[in-house]
Amino acid sequence: MRNSENHPGIKVGGQNINNLRYADDTVLIAENKEDLQKLLNIVEEESRKKNLELNSKKTEVIVISRKQESSKCDIFINEVKLKQREKFEYLGTIISNDGKTNREISASTAQVKINFQKMKTILTNKHISIKMRKRALQCFIEPVLMYGCEAWTTA
Repeated sequence: MRNSENHPGIKVGGQNINNLRYADDTVLIAENKEDLQKLLNIVEEESRKKNLELNSKKTEVIVISRKQESSKCDIFINEVKLKQREKFEYLGTIISNDGKTNREISASTAQVKINFQKMKTILTNKHISIKMRKRALQCFIEPVLMYGCEAWTTA
């Protein structure tokens, strides 16, 4: 989206952010339903100019709010209402509608336990130096535990 800083979004560190892109994945970000629909309409219009079409079956909406009640957000592409989700995975990170990362942290912890069990014989082998066992932990356990931690919240 050209000139995306001129379109609706959220302020992060004083800068307007309204989209995250990686390869062919795009996330649009807005403060409210109207702004999100406006952003989506802009993307749809610009895509159409390039003979591209947004796939309403692959496009989903999530409302992230700390309020307990779930927010309904009817967003449309070509008059087709998009599916609203309570959580989804984006680039390996679980995004949930409550803004919390408990599920993400639990998933990482569970995977660490699995990996640790697989490596238990190596990590407890007294014939392997402490230095090597520590290195194995750093290579095979630590990255799994820390993956995505930049996005974890404390709320």
